[in-house]
Amino acid sequence: QLQLVESGGGLVQPGGSLTLSCVASGGSLDYYATGWFRQAPGKAREGISCLSLDGNEYYTDSVKGRFSISRDNNKNTLYLQMNSLKPEDTGVYYCALGFISRAATDAATYLDPDVMESWGKGTLVTVSS
Repeated sequence: QLQLVESGGGLVQPGGSLTLSCVASGGSLDYYATGWFRQAPGKAREGISCLSLDGNEYYTDSVKGRFSISRDNNKNTLYLQMNSLKPEDTGVYYCALGFISRAATDAATYLDPDVMESWGKGTLVTVSS
């Protein structure tokens, strides 16, 4: 049973940075599209960023230029580097993986929570002064 465990969340001031980590155990991240999703208070869960099997990066418009997704295969860990954080970035961030065909090249597919198969329990990020 593949397990995903997020860490790195916390309280940060607007304009600050955080790096989230997602460690996978019981399986390898290499065979999946891997991404980060956020559920803001009172909102539906939304895709933030995702890595395709081919290493293509997808981002929702609101985080482009500020967030960066990456993966360390040796550590079986997915990362999300978040810079220039804004209050609207507040929410629970979830690591997730799913089977997405290499034929898919549209961001909407990669950022759709419904296509993901496995989820971590989330880590809370609060951006506030």
